[in-house]
Amino acid sequence: MLNNVSSESKCNIEFTSGLSEEEYNKYIEAGKALHRNTYRGKEITRYYTDESLYTRISKGSFKDIYAGDYIIANEVTWLIADLDNYLYAGDQGNGLESHHATIIPAKPLMNAPMNLTDTAEGGYINSKMVTETLQNLISANGIIGKTFGSHILKYRSMLSKNINANAINQSGGIHSGSSKEWAWYTRKIDLMSEVNVFGGTIWSSSEYDTGIDCRQYAIFQLKSECINSYKGNKRFNFWLKDVSASTRFADVGIQGLAFSGNLSGNRGVRARFLID
Repeated sequence: MLNNVSSESKCNIEFTSGLSEEEYNKYIEAGKALHRNTYRGKEITRYYTDESLYTRISKGSFKDIYAGDYIIANEVTWLIADLDNYLYAGDQGNGLESHHATIIPAKPLMNAPMNLTDTAEGGYINSKMVTETLQNLISANGIIGKTFGSHILKYRSMLSKNINANAINQSGGIHSGSSKEWAWYTRKIDLMSEVNVFGGTIWSSSEYDTGIDCRQYAIFQLKSECINSYKGNKRFNFWLKDVSASTRFADVGIQGLAFSGNLSGNRGVRARFLID
């Protein structure tokens, strides 16, 4: 009970004092769930500037970090898309055990084709997008590499590596072809999947498209307009990692709908990466 408290009094309440290790861990887990299930949309650039951002993430407490919070660095707005959403994902013995934040740019960093020609042969992992465009973004001189540097995490992901050009897909008979093989790869950057964005598969051609990207990001679940716009910015489209036909990949249309486009067409590059 508090007595003789005036209207302008302040007090600090410590919830973690005297907790056992087990109780404290439960407290941290409950807090983490709250942070990834609350859209706040607050600028937290100062944590990036003083580098406390990485301590807040790596400890797993995510102190004063919520879904939708953003950092402005190198003239790009970077969004907290989710927190610890890939924790323990990966192949046998290679599960990701680092606490992390999943980062996406508020809008595409550039426009580029998925491949120079309209063929999905080789699946996602062998596309020009993966072998050149994304690698350039994550390099030391690339916009993502120079912004987050050594704090970009490596993770293991199962990605499509081949297609069956004659297979039935989700196009309703308009197009043919689907992904047919996958493998585990060590990655630092990838495009998002349909599930990451929309919460389900629409044009994705087969089970080989999704892999560990089988969860919708918190930011899109809580603030769905972030799918194709951000704070009044012009609507945009961008590529996704899912094969949708032998000549097409899935993408997000400017209308906010799930779409499927020819691989040689220019669409937004809105890749995701993890930091700790």
